[in-house]
Amino acid sequence: MELAPKNTGLSTARLERITDHLERNYIAPGKIAGCQVAVSRRGHLAYFRSLGAMDRERGKAMADDAIFRIYSMTKPITSVALMSLYERGYFQLNDPVSRFFPSWRDHRVWVSGRGESMVTEDPVRRLSMRDMLCHTGGLTYGAALVALGAPDTGLAVDQVYADVGVRRGRGETLTEFMDKLAKVPLLYQPGERWMYSLSTDVCGALVEKISGQRFDKYLKETIFDPLGMKDTSFMVAPDKVDRFCANYRRAEDKSLRLLDDPRRSDYLAEPTFFSGGGGLTSTTEDYLRFCEMLRRGGEFEGARILGPRTIELMHRNHLKDGRDLTQMAIGGFSETANEGVGFGLGFAMTLDSVTNGSLGEGDYYWGGAASTIFWVDPREDLTVVFMTQLMPSGAFNFRGQLKSIIYSSIVD
Repeated sequence: MELAPKNTGLSTARLERITDHLERNYIAPGKIAGCQVAVSRRGHLAYFRSLGAMDRERGKAMADDAIFRIYSMTKPITSVALMSLYERGYFQLNDPVSRFFPSWRDHRVWVSGRGESMVTEDPVRRLSMRDMLCHTGGLTYGAALVALGAPDTGLAVDQVYADVGVRRGRGETLTEFMDKLAKVPLLYQPGERWMYSLSTDVCGALVEKISGQRFDKYLKETIFDPLGMKDTSFMVAPDKVDRFCANYRRAEDKSLRLLDDPRRSDYLAEPTFFSGGGGLTSTTEDYLRFCEMLRRGGEFEGARILGPRTIELMHRNHLKDGRDLTQMAIGGFSETANEGVGFGLGFAMTLDSVTNGSLGEGDYYWGGAASTIFWVDPREDLTVVFMTQLMPSGAFNFRGQLKSIIYSSIVD
């Protein structure tokens, strides 16, 4: 990627604090193997660095075109795909999901107890398309996130997810997944609370059902090919394996342990379950292209993905009565469950930088389980992508630290 820092209003010297900070505090002490950071303002790349290693076991330095598991940074892409169908008039945000999956008409809502003693009630309304985009429908992640390092919530409904076999593994299809989810009780009445959940996988299933195309094919034709995201996929092709990063976990003694060897990874084979909630691999350059499309109101290099007003709708707070996540969230596996943060149609956003304690009020963002992050700030014409491979996420506040350095580098 070509740097053009003179056109950005960012201080090159101050941005170099990113390099010093990450090398001194994370790479040298072995807290992460390596990382990449891209900072763009006004459509010009101000900073891009590849630091550390992409594969410690093989002694490979981080390559500029390295491929990363982006996990939940798949979610904004899936949300954009579903909203592209909204723009074609296929559904309205308050339409019930059961319009497309009739088995979803029979959901119950958990009240108390567990197992055979569980008490449930009727929902006050059916789950809506908006609920799926916002994580406000009463779905959970079951026990799926425990395997990624999240704490066990102990929720009574999660046992039902296990009992009916809700999973996102190989051999499962999106249709089978939806049929199983129809049998689980909702944790709360639709729209009343917020919980990070399987909802965006549901969005992927909706894209497939409404479009009539396999989900991965729809993403490729509608988003990836038009935006030139040539390395974003649900699998890593054989000729790209040398560019695929190793994935690490943070052990109890705080050391790095290899979690997924890129030469033996499941990502080397095409899945049957195309997870809209966390299945993609990508590069920093590809994801920056996606972010720039968002910043520019749905268009990038002549490719129009969404209209500007749709993008604006997506990064408005859709939580009930304009509340933030501290007022709405139940438990969760998210760094965003704090004051001054709202949630829209696929993104979190900073509602109040004073309450939240970070710069960038008005930005919208998300991250992934391997500690990847991004944000888009339409007020500052700023996009940032940070890639690494460390699980679980949340061990370090990369977002807050990078924000402090980057926003203090804006000097015009």
